[in-house]
Order: sequence, then structure tokens, then C-alpha cells
Amino acid sequence: MTPIKQDTPTTTRPGEELNIHALQTYLDDHTPDFGTITNVAQFPGGYSNLTYLLSVQKSGLSEQEYVLRRPPVGAKDIKGGHDMSREFRVLSLLRDAGYPKIPAPVVFCEDESILGCPFYVMARVPGVILRANTAPKMAIPADTMRRLSESLVDNLVQLHALDIQQTGLNQLGKPEGYVKRQVDGWSKRYLAAQTDDVPAMTDLARYLSDALPDENAPGHNAPTLLHNDFKYDNVVFDVDALTGPSATDVRAVLDWEMCTVGDPLMDVGTSLSYWAEADDDPFRKTFNLTHLPGNLTRHAFAQRYAEGSGRDISNLLYYYIFGLFKNAVVIQQIYGRYKKGLTNDPRFAALLTGVQTLSQAGVKSVETNKY
Repeated sequence: MTPIKQDTPTTTRPGEELNIHALQTYLDDHTPDFGTITNVAQFPGGYSNLTYLLSVQKSGLSEQEYVLRRPPVGAKDIKGGHDMSREFRVLSLLRDAGYPKIPAPVVFCEDESILGCPFYVMARVPGVILRANTAPKMAIPADTMRRLSESLVDNLVQLHALDIQQTGLNQLGKPEGYVKRQVDGWSKRYLAAQTDDVPAMTDLARYLSDALPDENAPGHNAPTLLHNDFKYDNVVFDVDALTGPSATDVRAVLDWEMCTVGDPLMDVGTSLSYWAEADDDPFRKTFNLTHLPGNLTRHAFAQRYAEGSGRDISNLLYYYIFGLFKNAVVIQQIYGRYKKGLTNDPRFAALLTGVQTLSQAGVKSVETNKY
């Protein structure tokens, strides 16, 4: 059994190293008293943006830890993706709105001469990030896993309860026509990144366009803040939460790059699309740990959200299918970079299987009317 401990970085992957001298010089010029970088390591999780741990020594203080986020190699080929400035802006707005469950933003750099791309630095929030490849080894009891999954849903409810007008968070997007723009946009992204013929992707794109919800219908949910990637490995849990009830199970929510405002069921559908169950295809279970004993089912997740938020989820199936389609497009984009030789990460070689698996799951949901 793997002991429960704080998320741990490892050696930086070849080809993804940082120019420490240039980074230190920039931080000295733009962040007074930041301190001296004594070590850099890379967090191994994730298939998208690259995340590094900076160990920093400040005069007269104990060692401090910060996190640096930057886009992956080849990200310029993906229009509208990996926007570091947007993610930093979201963190700053959430901080100003008094939302406590975020890492404190420190500095954003748009000068690509420093690291070859935009990047930003934030404070590190210590805790445990439950990843699909490590959490099963922790042998987390089923009753604990159930409580953590319930806490995840409850935190999504809390996030959607933020008043986007009073906090100014409404400036992050245009909710009118949001779902249609998303469907059109992700369909175009797929065509731009496509490398192989996957009929199920074509079928899903057609379904999503034909069955588009009417946002002017009576009872349609009012817009909220959307995280747009809400799942286990984007949440930092308190270490004590994994051994027993703690005062605050969730310490921070991470990865705000795609945050905007719009239909809250887009967030719920995306979360459900990650929510693999025990009898799902093995590929889906490699990307989340929700298939472990004790976790809520997708149906129970949806019901808990409905009860906590008071929102109508009668059309949630559509949003779940969109989530599957969007995730498949993201995987296709990553696979496309690999096919072009823009990354040599061996994890990417078999990702076409993921595009096929998720799109086929979406078609099955359309046929069975079940998520």
C-alpha cells in the first residue's frame, strides 16, 4: 500500500526543462523579494499544461514553495487553448471576490523570450491530489472515498453559488449563446486536429448540433461561474481528509484555464464525462479514480448536485454527451501534436484509442438515454 502523502514532483522530463537563469532574472525584476530558486521539479500528472514546483529560499525565512504553469510544447498550433494569461486573471478575480479555495497568484509573464512561452507563478497549496495512477495504491477505504466524492460534488455546488454579478466574475464570458458556441467551437477544433476517421465523432457532432438546448425556454438554468474541468486531479485535498473527517476536505481547486460563465450544467456534464464507473471501458478508468469502491455513481453525483443546487437537471444527458465529445477532442489535439512530432512523450502514442472510446460511449448514451 502506498502511504498517503502530499503530491510529489519528480525530475523534469527531457525537452521540458526550464531556463532557470532567465526565470530567476525575470522574477527578481518583477517580483521583489521573491527569493532564490534552489530547485525545480516537475509534477508528473496531466496531459496538457506543464506544471513545475519551484523551491525558493528567502532571506531569513524557511524554504518556500511555488508552482509554475506553462503551455506544452507545440501549443501554439491550438487556437484558443492553453491561455496562461486567462488562468492568471481568473485566479486574481477569484482572490478579489474572496473565494478561498485557490492558490494565491504571484506573477504572470507574457514575454516569450524568458521561457519560450507565456507562464505564471502561484503559491503552492500543500495537500493530496488524487490521481488515477496513484490513488488506487493508497487503499483508501470505501467510506472515505464516498465522503470525498460527496465533498467534490458539494464544492461544485458552492462554486456555482458564487454571485457572478456582485463579484465581477461575469466579465469572464458571455453566457448568451454559450452552449452553441461551445458545440460549434469544439467541432471545429476536432476537424482542425483530426488525424484519422472516427465515425462516432461525426455522429456526436451532428447530435450536439441538432439537439441544442433552448436557453430561452422557461426554467432554463441561470448562468454561473464555470470551472470547465472539475475533477479529482484538479482538487487539493487536506491530508487528514484521507484518514478521517477533516475541517475542510477540499483545500484548493486548481487548473482554471477554461473558467468562464455560462450554463452550469456544462460543468456538471464535463465532470460526469470524467466520472468512470467500475463497468466502464478500461481506457476511461485510466483517467480518473471514480471507479474505486465507495465513489458515487454518475447518477448519484447528478442527484446530489440537483439537491444541493436546486437546479433542474432533466436535460443533463445532453451536457454529459458534450463532455465526452469535448474530452475526445482534447485527446485528439494531444495525439495530433504527437503525430506531428511536436512532443516525444511516449504516453501520447496510444491516445487515438481514447478518442474512439469516448466517442463510442457518447453514441451509446444517445441510444440508451443514460449517463
